[in-house]
Amino acid sequence: MPLSRRDFAARSVLAGAGVALTGSVGALATAPGALAADESTLRDADGRPCEPGYGPLLPDPAGILALPAGFRYRVLTHSGVTRLESGESTPERHDGTAAFEGRRGVTLLVNNHELKGRRSDWRYPVPAAEGLVYDPAAAGGCTVVEVRRDGAVAEWVGIAGTSTNCAGGTTPWGTWLTCEENSDLAGKNGMTKDHGYVFEVDPQDRRANLDPRPVKAFGRYDHEAVVIDPRRGHAYLTEDASGPNGLLYRWTPPEGFRHGRGRLRTLADDAGVLAAAKCFDSTGRLVDDLSRATRIGTVYGVDWAVVPDRDARTVPVRKQFADGAVTRGRKLEGMWWADGGAYFVSSYAREESPGAAHDGQVWFYDPKRRTIRLTVLLGVNADPSAPGGYDGPDNITVSPHGGLVLAEDGDGLQYLFGATDSGRTYPLARNDLNIGTPEEPEYSEFAGVCFSPDGRTLFAGIQDPGILVAITGPWRR
Repeated sequence: MPLSRRDFAARSVLAGAGVALTGSVGALATAPGALAADESTLRDADGRPCEPGYGPLLPDPAGILALPAGFRYRVLTHSGVTRLESGESTPERHDGTAAFEGRRGVTLLVNNHELKGRRSDWRYPVPAAEGLVYDPAAAGGCTVVEVRRDGAVAEWVGIAGTSTNCAGGTTPWGTWLTCEENSDLAGKNGMTKDHGYVFEVDPQDRRANLDPRPVKAFGRYDHEAVVIDPRRGHAYLTEDASGPNGLLYRWTPPEGFRHGRGRLRTLADDAGVLAAAKCFDSTGRLVDDLSRATRIGTVYGVDWAVVPDRDARTVPVRKQFADGAVTRGRKLEGMWWADGGAYFVSSYAREESPGAAHDGQVWFYDPKRRTIRLTVLLGVNADPSAPGGYDGPDNITVSPHGGLVLAEDGDGLQYLFGATDSGRTYPLARNDLNIGTPEEPEYSEFAGVCFSPDGRTLFAGIQDPGILVAITGPWRR
């Protein structure tokens, strides 16, 4: 049953307006209902007030990654330097990544490569491994990186011939859903097959990845990320698009469908129901764009509008809805399932959005309450080249040690940054690899942030020149 605007308005009145407003621009609350704390609530083991996080970042003599004292990193893959089992180079443009527990202490990482267009356009495309290619013209895909207990690393192709594999998401049954952030049809930009789909990759079973097939039931558009509700079976998906801004989607499985390894391949192209989120405030008014929210703790009710044509042969999905029919958001990016719901990112808002400008939001969707709550709001960063500010959050993960960790894809300096459970942000790592010049430095985005299954290692990618690192240190401090 849909949650009506009247129901949400009544619930809000009974709850004393239903919205807890706290903090200021730049504050971060790491869980539904969490409130930002003042400095006096953070104390060290001796009871003295202290700063959040792990201390200041120390410059890296190797010029790659600045980290707090006691932390260290290791490069696992490097495009053009490390090689796959086949002898070909690690592909470039590392993006969304997830870690899985393998056999005998092995960690398996599935690493997207955000390569758009034809294979000939790139120096290091994803190799066209036999039986694993969807479109032989496309350069993207993902690789599986095996990190063994003794430190040895192996890498092989998980899927090839896809386009612009950006974020994605894990499944409760231990596979990876890789998302195409490109919706070129066959015959456009050199492509021989339609793109704009989600594909499943199994890091444990190479044979399961043969003959790649898109999950067309999830729709065809510029996909960014996806999560699966382990209890209800719904898939939630973000769209990174503009003109108009993208949408948050929910896919409801057909009656009787059971998730599991290989089951998504059996779905009909029109299986289940794909719908877009439409949010409304406590007065019952439709919220046309997420940029309308300007305070931490803002809560909106959520209904869902069915997508008319999910394969979007003639009209892109987001353009199938009239203005005022759904809720849009600029650069809807990474997602992570935790705390019984889905965290998702809106990277920034400027003139293309009708509300207030910002440099990052994180929302939490609660499927039980059918609400979204603004838990992160970053004000516009006036000088991204100066240390200490954040802008353009992209990939996101929930730390096993508490709070969130976000990867920046903004301007100027690029950080991994996190927040304590009390809601205060802190720097975790800085990309020191200058791919510009000394006079005009340039730093590539972070991506693919995730923890190992045992919580001891944080993995992240630097997209250009394509580096995957493993960060270890005193996480429990």
